[in-house]
Amino acid sequence: MRAAAAIATLCIVSLTGCAALKPADTDMQKHVLSAVPSDLPTERKHAATLLVLAPETAPAYATPRIAYTISKDQIAYFSQNEWAETPSQMMLSLIVETFLKTNYFSAVLTPPYFGRWSFLLRTEIIELVQDFTADPAMLRLRVRFDLRRGTSSQLIATKEFSTQEPLSERNPHAGVAAANAAVERLLRELSRFVIENARQ
Repeated sequence: MRAAAAIATLCIVSLTGCAALKPADTDMQKHVLSAVPSDLPTERKHAATLLVLAPETAPAYATPRIAYTISKDQIAYFSQNEWAETPSQMMLSLIVETFLKTNYFSAVLTPPYFGRWSFLLRTEIIELVQDFTADPAMLRLRVRFDLRRGTSSQLIATKEFSTQEPLSERNPHAGVAAANAAVERLLRELSRFVIENARQ
């Protein structure tokens, strides 16, 4: 009996050791995308209005779950860390805040809105993933946006933005920090793209 108990204890210790390699069971940690550029140039206000649609999102990222990859052909999600909202919801708020800060448009609108508008901004989140196959690990962000004129939705210009931001550590928290740095750079580029094309 003592031998059996010793073997059982050894098995439990072994399993505990294996469990130590996995993330500890803790409450789910919520993260946000919150970075808006602080150095946006303030423009003279124009009569034009901008309607910002909620970003469309590739299915793998249309979720609050934070995506990562350790294989080129596979995406996984962290079990103890997630976004507070979907990337689309957070990005919509950040895009609106960015254009309010530029002061260029007389109004920055979001759906549902049934009035007239001067310009329509469509955004698509193609990729938002922490890539642990790279060394150092990278946050990859790829977004496509296009600007359209008035209620006719005539295409004015389209652009794809792609960036990689290195992670300071190989963990989800560093990935969130890198995501915010990448989003800040995206918003700066997006504001320049929209305003330059709205002037034409």
